[in-house]
Amino acid sequence: MNVLSMFAVSNQLLWSMIGLLLTMGGTFLEAYVTTLPWSWSNQGIHTSSLGVSFQIGGVLLVGCLGGKNAGALSQIAYLVIGLTLLPVFADGGGVGYVKLSQFGYLLGFIPGAWVCGFVAFKARPKLETLAFSCFCGLLTVHICGITYLVLSYFFHLKGTETLTLTQAIVKYSWVALPGQLTVLCAVTVLAYLLRHLMFY
Repeated sequence: MNVLSMFAVSNQLLWSMIGLLLTMGGTFLEAYVTTLPWSWSNQGIHTSSLGVSFQIGGVLLVGCLGGKNAGALSQIAYLVIGLTLLPVFADGGGVGYVKLSQFGYLLGFIPGAWVCGFVAFKARPKLETLAFSCFCGLLTVHICGITYLVLSYFFHLKGTETLTLTQAIVKYSWVALPGQLTVLCAVTVLAYLLRHLMFY
């Protein structure tokens, strides 16, 4: 293995670790928006919750900055830690999490981060290309989540007793989407700035 390939591997491992930490930290950090800056002098600074955490932001940001392999690896590590070691998921952790109907969204982090990283490095880092890569990653997460929901209703997994399939899709996808799209916009701007600061 030559020096360049060793550097590439160590770089991907570094971004994987950063992505893992961002995803774990973002899980417990609720996303807020503030009033517009030009109204602060009159009305003060007011915040309102987006109803989502920064978890999806960590998934997408590592894809935009570290690429497809680092993105996927960080999320594999996140799922392994959450299922076996630590309660790093929003509602705890443990292997029993796979029996929850909404587990598919967590499972979707792996292909979501990979797709985001794949698209993000297909072109020069412009705002529109990074936004598109984040959107593709988010869409992948929701496709995996909805697919798992459909299967969970077919196999009667935990969480299917109180909601219909349509209600579950609305709760886990539709309601969360506006807040996640706002986080996506923030990730796009941050990834754009960091990619240009780091010259790649």
